[in-house]
Amino acid sequence: MGPGPINCDPRVLHAMTMPHLGHTDPAFFYYMDEAMELLRRVFETENHWSFLVNGTARSGIEALMISMISPGDRVLVPIFGRFGHLLTEISDRCGGETRTIETNWGQVFNLNQIEDAIKKHRPKLVALVHGDTSTTTAQPLEEIGKICRDHDSLLFVDATATLGGMPFKTDEWQIDAAAAGLQKCLAGPPGTALITFNDRTADIVNKRRHIESGIAPFDFAAPNTPKIQSNYLDIPMLMEWWSDKRLPHHTEATPMLFAARECARIILQEGMETAFARHQIASDALVAGLKAMGLEVFGELKHKMPNVTGVVIPPNVDGDAVRRDLLSCFGIEIGTSFGELRGKIWRIGTMGYNCRKQNVLICLTALETCLSRCEFHTPLGEAAKAALNVYDGRDD
Repeated sequence: MGPGPINCDPRVLHAMTMPHLGHTDPAFFYYMDEAMELLRRVFETENHWSFLVNGTARSGIEALMISMISPGDRVLVPIFGRFGHLLTEISDRCGGETRTIETNWGQVFNLNQIEDAIKKHRPKLVALVHGDTSTTTAQPLEEIGKICRDHDSLLFVDATATLGGMPFKTDEWQIDAAAAGLQKCLAGPPGTALITFNDRTADIVNKRRHIESGIAPFDFAAPNTPKIQSNYLDIPMLMEWWSDKRLPHHTEATPMLFAARECARIILQEGMETAFARHQIASDALVAGLKAMGLEVFGELKHKMPNVTGVVIPPNVDGDAVRRDLLSCFGIEIGTSFGELRGKIWRIGTMGYNCRKQNVLICLTALETCLSRCEFHTPLGEAAKAALNVYDGRDD
């Protein structure tokens, strides 16, 4: 019950045990194409370029940023938590001329703040986190893509913590490129990244298109532009692999392809809107239970992520001791946070396969018990009752 990774759906685990295919087997190509189509539906996009990057969610972030940012390009990163700092570091490592704006952890930016920063810095790329699990808050995205288009900037979004758990409308919100992982709301394991990007992004990265000499066609002529600094995360070479050319780039991770395919099949079978509602009601029930215990929910509730909840650790309560008791006595893991919030909040996840009524109720009851052992007295049983009242009010 932490902020991810979470327990995998058993269907995903079963898919990963299927016999491996060689990555040049025609049947493997069929699964690649099917995965691309499923990912388009999950990302809510018509982007042809929607595929997997082998590696955890960060590999997708790095692949897109290292391919989109040439040395000297100006990049704007709005920071409202730990992972905005991560995007800043990646931009710096790419040789980007990085500019940042910051707000207090637990808050998000308004449109004027972002547009003013874009006008001031004139970035080629705006790199933004959708939901930052370190602060449990989600940045509204609906108008940011349009602002970026109006000022001729590309918009990249890290959707690792939100894809599958709350609306993410790639095309409608004019997002140029996005990356995510399986290990949160999509109920899968860490180990592969999901990415999507549009033609605007493809045009940018293809200006740096390079094919390593061992596999390049005899007539290939590389452009006279800075080579992408990573071979493994080179988006144009990955495009050659995921296109009809099937130009081998690396040995594809068969189990992770099967896992990603099954994660997409599961959430699409449930229905995206139904999945969003499931995460939202779990969030509402958890918040009701926490408040019934006399605990404070961290951050602006109107911008709270539906799949992870920040809880202010009460004064005179040993937060680490409570986490240890939860894990050793009940088998429940919750998280703390990073940086300025480390030791100040717990983070309780309701993500993917873990996002179920019984898990919310068990977690609340266990937390109630562990707090009572730390001399933080709560009205026993009220937390689960408050959560059940929320569920009862939403049941059809």
